[in-house]
Amino acid sequence: MRNRAKAALTGTLVLAAASLGPLGGTAHAGDSSLYAPSDLVLTIAHGEDAASVAPERAVTLTCEPRATGTHPSPQEACVLLGDAGGDVDAIAPPAEPELCTYQYDPVVVTIRGVWQGQRIEEERTFGNECVMRAETGAVFDF
Repeated sequence: MRNRAKAALTGTLVLAAASLGPLGGTAHAGDSSLYAPSDLVLTIAHGEDAASVAPERAVTLTCEPRATGTHPSPQEACVLLGDAGGDVDAIAPPAEPELCTYQYDPVVVTIRGVWQGQRIEEERTFGNECVMRAETGAVFDF
């Protein structure tokens, strides 16, 4: 009797496994849209360096799979950052930059998070907010 129960259980398990089919190995159409994450926190503060001041404004920015976050212009900011490879110093200034005064009121900006799958932490100080906007366009316009 024990052998019959064992044979019946084995047969049931084989049928159950066969009905499941292959569980892995084949790629699905949805897998072709895999991307490296780009999730960032951007901050602005008045001061010489981020270590000595508290952020006055901060936004989140996600660039993949689509531009979103609390940033007021996520699409434009993601394009500028993408063209610069996520590097604050490489952001191309707007075609028609603002004319700024030479009043020294330092502003420090930071970008922290993950850019295209790589952890980044950048900081840059500008002479004032006008210069910051003139040199970074929409990226720090919040």
